[in-house]
Amino acid sequence: MISKAFKIACAGLVAAAAIGAGAYVVHRPDGATDHAAAAQSKTTTSVVPVTAAKVLQHDVPIVLEGLGTVTPINTATIRTQVQGTLDSVDFVEGKQVKRGDVLAKIDPRVYEAQVDQAEAALARDEASLKNARTNLARTQPLANRGFATQQLLDTQDSQVTQGEGTVALDKAALEAAQTQLSFATITAPFDGVTGIRRIDPGNIVHPTDTNGLVVLTQLQPIAVIFTLPSGEIPGVRQALASGDASVDVYDAQNKRELDHGSLMLINNQVDSTTGTVQLKASFPNAGNTLWPGTFVNVHLTIAVRHDALTVPLTAVRQGPDGGFAYLVGANNVVSIRNVTTGQSRDGQVLIEQGLAANETVVTAGQYRLNPGTTVEIVPDDKKDQVQDATTASAGMLP
Repeated sequence: MISKAFKIACAGLVAAAAIGAGAYVVHRPDGATDHAAAAQSKTTTSVVPVTAAKVLQHDVPIVLEGLGTVTPINTATIRTQVQGTLDSVDFVEGKQVKRGDVLAKIDPRVYEAQVDQAEAALARDEASLKNARTNLARTQPLANRGFATQQLLDTQDSQVTQGEGTVALDKAALEAAQTQLSFATITAPFDGVTGIRRIDPGNIVHPTDTNGLVVLTQLQPIAVIFTLPSGEIPGVRQALASGDASVDVYDAQNKRELDHGSLMLINNQVDSTTGTVQLKASFPNAGNTLWPGTFVNVHLTIAVRHDALTVPLTAVRQGPDGGFAYLVGANNVVSIRNVTTGQSRDGQVLIEQGLAANETVVTAGQYRLNPGTTVEIVPDDKKDQVQDATTASAGMLP
């Protein structure tokens, strides 16, 4: 049998051989290192390519954005105020008209006859009044000398008063007839653009016609009604009172600026179902870029923050404790800085707290970073070298 001491000695020799083989593999006699160990060491000490940007300090407008609808300041359905045959239509559909321009004419003969009747009645009653005044003038001296009774004098005086009332009534009737005649010529109540004609000459028109003759819409200036959260009311009111409120309106894609205007008012009630409030802004619309009924994006500037700090929107990440950014320090070593942000627009975010002007923050490649990681800032022409997402998040195997 093999002794216990012999077994222990064999086990010691095997362990020593294993240790020696391992040492040979890691540190070979020719001085070369193991490939796997070298790769691991290289991975640990390699730098991470990132893109970065400076913290900018400049004046930043505080802008509130809302969705609005273009609404004409004045619009009217043009209707006749008298009944008659439509003689002519004197406007061109879709064209600009001025206040007072003739839009249509109605057969005026009936109303001209009424004016003639009123003028004739006025002339008759003015003659009667003149005769009554003459009789009163003749009776007055006779009554003073006792040749005419007081009753006769009173009768003559009352006839003059009655004649004056009749003449006043005739004048009012003449004015009414002249007004009716003027309604036979339909004019534009304000500057605007005509729509589609709704009735043709030769038809009988009435004041009660629902559709009227045409719809007239004012385009210059024009208004936009838009909504904002009710929590923005104090800031908007302050800007409106100080005259700092200005409004820019953009197309539905929020890319092309259409016009610049001013805020007119804040509606006097908040919509309790949505928690929003309506606002109205006016625009000159010199180029007719705003058309009634279209949807637009409204940018309301309520203040300008002087010497404010901004960074690209991609520089700010969200964590359990809120927003943070990777700050590039000395020797390109990154650290984490908690930040408080304000408004974000046009790819920039306003920094309220956490960063200082001219500091450098990472804008892409953050997912591979940890505090203390060394980074290489890649120029813009080589930013495709920066991997900004894990392979798993890109739909590939890790």
